[in-house]
Amino acid sequence: MTQNIYDDPAFFEGYSRLNRSIHGLDGAPEWPALRALLPDPRGLRVLDLGCGYGWFCRWAVEQGAAAVEGIDVSERMLERARAMSPNALVSWRRADLESLSLPEAAFDVIYSSLAFHYVEQLATLLRTIHRALAPGGKLVFSIEHPIYMAPRAPGFLVDEAGHKSWPLDSYQKEGPRVTNWLAEGVVKQHRTIGTLVNTLIDSGFTLERLIEWGPTQAQLDAMPDLAEECERPMMLLIGAQR
Repeated sequence: MTQNIYDDPAFFEGYSRLNRSIHGLDGAPEWPALRALLPDPRGLRVLDLGCGYGWFCRWAVEQGAAAVEGIDVSERMLERARAMSPNALVSWRRADLESLSLPEAAFDVIYSSLAFHYVEQLATLLRTIHRALAPGGKLVFSIEHPIYMAPRAPGFLVDEAGHKSWPLDSYQKEGPRVTNWLAEGVVKQHRTIGTLVNTLIDSGFTLERLIEWGPTQAQLDAMPDLAEECERPMMLLIGAQR
């Protein structure tokens, strides 16, 4: 079963103060690049896995999606999503991505933001997603980059001149990583890029785009604090098709 750290009161309180929690998609600097991977949602059936506060679900409705479903393991997240989304076009469901059941060919787009790195049985989940997509359907998701997740003690090293570097170790040692982010003992699942891509292919997907996300110059000009994101990739953005 997924750890469900988001129902931990301390974690949830810390998460609620993040810029992306306060400002939604506009507070997520990777959103423009993710949005470019998505098809026009007008008239489409859309599913968000790990929907959190429901920002993407609301965006899909605003863009004309025919029906939208948001799934999350956290009841706290779903309570917030329901309170922020009084719209009959969106349905909400609590479910664990480790044992998710979805109807066959029920969706045209399945989306997920920064949730898949918590899933231990990712191959099972991807096969479930593949079956749940209509032929030609799209899977678009972000995940923590393996370079970001692999180190035993993640964090920048700063030399005497003030230059930052990211220590990379244990990259080929796949499996759980325990970090203290917003709360102690947060468990994530590290996989190499090769394993991730090959798991997608083995699940029946055609890989359309893989982006090792970094800020644009315009974003750096507007938000200088993003400069450290140029030192190592924090996220992978992936677009795939059934």
